[in-house]
Amino acid sequence: MTELEMQAFLMVVKTGSITAASQQLYITQPALSRRIHALEAELGYRLMERSKGMRSVELTPRGRAFVSVAEKMLAVWSEARELAQFDSSKVFHISSVGSVCAYILPPVFLRFMKNNPDCRLVFHNHHSREAYEYIENRQTDMAFISDTQFSRTVETIPAFREKMLLVSNGVPGLEKEVHPSTLNARQEIRLPWNPEYDLWHDYWFGSNAASKVILDQMSLLEDLLNEKNTWAVVPATVAGRLMQNQQISLHRLLDGPSDRIIYYVIPKNQKNEYVQKLLSDLDFILQKNEVLESFL
Repeated sequence: MTELEMQAFLMVVKTGSITAASQQLYITQPALSRRIHALEAELGYRLMERSKGMRSVELTPRGRAFVSVAEKMLAVWSEARELAQFDSSKVFHISSVGSVCAYILPPVFLRFMKNNPDCRLVFHNHHSREAYEYIENRQTDMAFISDTQFSRTVETIPAFREKMLLVSNGVPGLEKEVHPSTLNARQEIRLPWNPEYDLWHDYWFGSNAASKVILDQMSLLEDLLNEKNTWAVVPATVAGRLMQNQQISLHRLLDGPSDRIIYYVIPKNQKNEYVQKLLSDLDFILQKNEVLESFL
């Protein structure tokens, strides 16, 4: 099946006759008919009914069903031709852990797109270990992660840090400063922020703590904190967004977990002009946020 055969078939469908279709395509009627016959021969069934004396062409039931297929195939050929003009150097693939992409990166991306209008930004939401794999395989140009690991082919560089804070909804008896020993794990909405946080959590609540909810998706936290008598430990940037909900109160943790550090990872020995540009835009946004300390 060729692109010319598909064009011939769809033009006949559009105009309703072989004569009109051949005029639109600037080919003879016999040439157009040959294209239709070749297409039918490859498919193994008739697409059109062509009886003597009929000025218009009627599609067979299979012909009517084939219209959408032909349109899709023409679209694929068009996309394939566009690849000739595709410039991979103008595409920037970036990924991030959920909380960073939800609460920090949106204004960074807007600034980056404004400053680099010719760049196509492609974003992926990856956990830290996934991000390393994508960077190692050169499928991603840059990633923001919270859980570091060793890689011979990936550079891991600190980007910024932020404190971990306690947020709660209607938990009675909580003061502005709260010690973890006074918290009930059965009221907790827990997220695994990083290995250091998990160690802190295990120390105060035990490795088998019966948390009310354990989440793997940051996006669910805001909704679940609408439940009364719940609490969560979150990074400062997340806490700032949650405080827009008037039911949520903010507390400082005594003997709390260490600050969360977010790193960016990039392939070793591979320069990408957009990495430094995005880091510059990120630093601009970080400097405007008092709860973050930029390392950039």
